[in-house]
Amino acid sequence: MVYTVSEMAKILNVAPSTLRYYDREGLLPFVQRSPGGIRVFTETDLRWLKMISCLKSAGMPLKDIRRYIEMAMQGDETIDARLEMFHEQRRRLQEQMRQLQQTLDVVEYKCWFYETAKSAGSEEIPKNMPDEELPEQFRTVRRNLRSTARTSP
Repeated sequence: MVYTVSEMAKILNVAPSTLRYYDREGLLPFVQRSPGGIRVFTETDLRWLKMISCLKSAGMPLKDIRRYIEMAMQGDETIDARLEMFHEQRRRLQEQMRQLQQTLDVVEYKCWFYETAKSAGSEEIPKNMPDEELPEQFRTVRRNLRSTARTSP
């Protein structure tokens, strides 16, 4: 089955202009054109586009996605380079996830802090709570916040 730009965009839940942009940026060298010059997409193209979408979601720059596609189209001689590319992207994602987890830990702590303050009727209760009375999951978070802030949060 073949799809037009509009049909493929609808399947992928993107604007048709996104697919045209990808083509201009060299991300779609595999897409064929009709005799009239209209882009026609196949099921194989859909798989490529899903991979492009995944790599974009992973934060990979378009130039690296283009390089990946070029290498993939070259075949087996680029397997090592492509593998290294994915190892590097995995390292970047793991670091982003670590940073996001730290951020979530702080947000969770602040939710607990304000829920406790609300129940007690004052911020002074959770603010002055000794570490040993603090829920264990928040001890390190509070210590980190206090060690980097001039006043306690």
